[in-house]
Amino acid sequence: MAVDAKSVPLEDQEEQERQVQRHDAPAHNPSAPPDEFFDISTTVDPSYVISLIRKLLPANASNNHNSHGDVFFAHVQELDTDHTVKTAPTLHVSNDGSESMEIADDFHKSAPEERQNNGSYDGAEQCGHSVPVGEEAWEEYGCILWDLAASKTHAELMVQNLILEVLLANLMVSQSARATEITLGIIGNLACHEVPMKHIVSTSGLIGTVVDQLFSEYAQCLCEACRLLTVGLQSSERISWAKELQSEHILSRILWIAENSLNPQLIEKSVELLLATIESSEEVVLILLPPLMKLGLASLLINLLDFEMSQLLSERVPERYPVLDVILRSIEALSVIDGHSQEICSNKDLFRLVCELVKLPDKVEVANSCITAGVLIANILSDEPNLASEISQGELFIFLFSFVLKLPSDSFGLITPHEVEVTLYIHPDLPFLQGLLDIFPFSSEDLEARSALWNIIARLLVRVQENEMSRSALQQYVSVLVSKSDVIEDDLLDSQLDELNSKARTTSLRRIICLLNQWTASKDDHKENEMMGNRHEDDINIDRLLDCCCKHSEPILIHCFCSLHKA
Repeated sequence: MAVDAKSVPLEDQEEQERQVQRHDAPAHNPSAPPDEFFDISTTVDPSYVISLIRKLLPANASNNHNSHGDVFFAHVQELDTDHTVKTAPTLHVSNDGSESMEIADDFHKSAPEERQNNGSYDGAEQCGHSVPVGEEAWEEYGCILWDLAASKTHAELMVQNLILEVLLANLMVSQSARATEITLGIIGNLACHEVPMKHIVSTSGLIGTVVDQLFSEYAQCLCEACRLLTVGLQSSERISWAKELQSEHILSRILWIAENSLNPQLIEKSVELLLATIESSEEVVLILLPPLMKLGLASLLINLLDFEMSQLLSERVPERYPVLDVILRSIEALSVIDGHSQEICSNKDLFRLVCELVKLPDKVEVANSCITAGVLIANILSDEPNLASEISQGELFIFLFSFVLKLPSDSFGLITPHEVEVTLYIHPDLPFLQGLLDIFPFSSEDLEARSALWNIIARLLVRVQENEMSRSALQQYVSVLVSKSDVIEDDLLDSQLDELNSKARTTSLRRIICLLNQWTASKDDHKENEMMGNRHEDDINIDRLLDCCCKHSEPILIHCFCSLHKA
């Protein structure tokens, strides 16, 4: 007697349906395992991964014989038919391609009839595409594979089972922007592993099709395309990727994206692609950098930095911090490449921008950018040492102009050219010096950055003539140095820097010693206060900093520079 389905409890009905599905489902296309199987300590069932790959087959792939269909099905027919769990299962498609159509039909049927939208589908809706039921399920399966592709084991399993052919077929047929984004995302994760990367390069037409995605109109598709191309240029197969990008038409498009995008994430990804080009091997640089420079790469990066600095100084937007950082890293990388560095190092607008960043009072949120700015300034001063005299020129002219405006109208003739020259020379940009010292705590693990900071400080302090400086100006210098004495002492106590060329640091210490000694000597009542036991706290801090600098200076200089202090 047949049992009425209505009389069976709902839970029993669901269990019966699951048993029927498990019984009827072919071995090569199993149902998804329960959620508990997705544990970090376990491996996802390979058969499940294969079933997901099959779900991604585009419905019209078998009809696309003129482009990719024949190649795809020819590869599929060569696969092994063993489905044991111990070895990677393989796909099977009948000779006439009917299996593909069945998969497509089953894929549409298996999609839920009703589903609430969530964040994973926002991209498709924002692009103006309706989300059919089948497409929604495709996105769900694709996102699972996107995550699984981050694992080396799963990535290698996927490429062995024709996921690249399936993804290429999807890129070559009309689909939603969200589906294209997911497809590129999966390939991008696969490309992070050595073996899958070799499969990507050997898959005919795949790299070229990926490059074509740079002409998409949708930000998220462009982000994933740039990310994938960046991974390609950073891999051992970078020459193959560089050759696909070397067309002036393609390079112009990359620059156009970086220059015209209003999406911070897209700006970041496109500039990361440019950075990968600059930092790649010599072969890639020779292929891509000359045409990029000809197309205006240097001016583009400086213009982007100008915009990000204006945003930073007007309003702090955390999502723009990574953009600022990658732009600075790109400029810094370009500043050390022979034959191309001059265009960077000779640009005074760039020099002004990075100096403004160093003088930023609150650096915690943009600490990495400030470190890069310090290294960049050191690189610029190595190529253009005369710019050291211009570090404070802007504020000096403001100071001098303000001073002149306060004079009586009949006093302008009393200022001699010599006095003007001395005024400009002995009033440095103290916020810049303080800003350099502020960066040291953030660069404690970066020996190159710390060496660069000492290099800049040395170039700045050697231009100071403490003997000709007014007492008020000298006091400002000493005040800045003493306020940062802890920072200076911490860096000096770290002996790692001694392994590098510490000439700049030694020069800086000599100049600090001279400034402190000059200030001590200028205090007429210094000895009297000391005799009365009424020494000011600032005097104690000055002595401590002076002793520390003397200890870490060259031994032969200790007596020379500390004799006045000990007198």
